[in-house]
Amino acid sequence: MAKVAMTVKILELAGKRWAIMPEKDYKRLAAHAGEKGDWPALPKPDAQGNFPAVEYARASLARKIIKARRQAGLTQVELARRAAIRPETLNRLEKGKTTPDTATIAKIERALETAQAGEE
Repeated sequence: MAKVAMTVKILELAGKRWAIMPEKDYKRLAAHAGEKGDWPALPKPDAQGNFPAVEYARASLARKIIKARRQAGLTQVELARRAAIRPETLNRLEKGKTTPDTATIAKIERALETAQAGEE
């Protein structure tokens, strides 16, 4: 992860220390918090070093959707509602179980762009 400067203010309230930061920084940190284990693993290469294309594409797309959704501060249900798709569909996409059609990708992309534009 690239090093990013953040503005953080430490406050003490009722004997506890609190870190206060801009919401945008918090969302970025929260989006990266689960990167290590809660998204689809990329498939292993075969003996010649080739990756299975479909499985790799599914896992890669799933990771991009998860990251963008988290950065926008949305749950799966919220993103699915905004994209006008079923939550089960988004869940399967984020698990790398299915390959979406271009219309579904476009709906998700528009919903994420709208959500991210609303936070600024």
